Amino acid sequence: MLKIAYHPIYKHPLPEGHRFPMLKYDLLPKQLLHEGTCSSDNFFEPEIPNDKYVVAVHDPEYFYDLLNIKIPPRVALKIGFPLTEDLVQRERIIADGTMKASEFAFTHGIAMNIAGGTHHAYTNRGEAFCMLNDQAIAARYLQKKGLAKKILIVDLDVHQGNGTAEIFQNDSTVFTFSMHGAGNYPFKKERSDLDIPLEKGTSDEQYLSILIETLPRLIDTEKPDFIFYLCGVDVIATDKLGTLGLTIEGCRLRDEFVLNTCFRYQIPVQCSMGGGYSPDIKKIIDAHANTFRTAQQIFF
Repeated sequence: MLKIAYHPIYKHPLPEGHRFPMLKYDLLPKQLLHEGTCSSDNFFEPEIPNDKYVVAVHDPEYFYDLLNIKIPPRVALKIGFPLTEDLVQRERIIADGTMKASEFAFTHGIAMNIAGGTHHAYTNRGEAFCMLNDQAIAARYLQKKGLAKKILIVDLDVHQGNGTAEIFQNDSTVFTFSMHGAGNYPFKKERSDLDIPLEKGTSDEQYLSILIETLPRLIDTEKPDFIFYLCGVDVIATDKLGTLGLTIEGCRLRDEFVLNTCFRYQIPVQCSMGGGYSPDIKKIIDAHANTFRTAQQIFF
């Protein structure tokens, strides 16, 4: 059974001016239930995780300043919205959702988080609406529990996973792969183990050709025993924060290839949703729902 992390706090309203992106966390599970892709049995509710798993990735001083809303103003400014206890709690619960989903993936082959993909969170600071790096925390969690030794993070959000790259920059046990818009934020990029910057307007055909050539080769070379997949839908041409030219069908084919590859190699995979900022909320929901539909078709 496909297990999906979801908590009502995911749809917690952001401060005025930042609320539109949060709509999808309310609408996406409703759509999956309405169309029959999922039932209520597919969903589980994450909790506040043990702090020890968070500080295994994030600097303790930064984390406890975050908990106490004592982040210095210059540092908080980069996060992008005023910090509140509820928003920090939301971020912690998202991280737990990814941690628990990663464990479910060993049993079911795949598990997902309705939220997550907070890849701009660094060891000691947050950026771009990301405070804690959910997949980095979950990667270290699996390693500390002895469930995985070599991990591959496949980040196909339109934005480079700069925080993830920084966290694992000197760690050969986690391979970071980011394929992103060359002209997209962050404008000063970190160095992943493999970065593939894409030109503005990159089409379905170009994108898929590069991905199909790259991912199996990476798996053959690195031999991971677990994969984290950040499947942002901000790669589609209508995204107001993206620069690429994919169609919704091209985005679906991207997910199909990644998940089929994981299935074929029999490597457990956890998916976090990442970004999606098209002006039409229906396109965002459809593109994200395709990832769940594809997971059901391939694994179940």
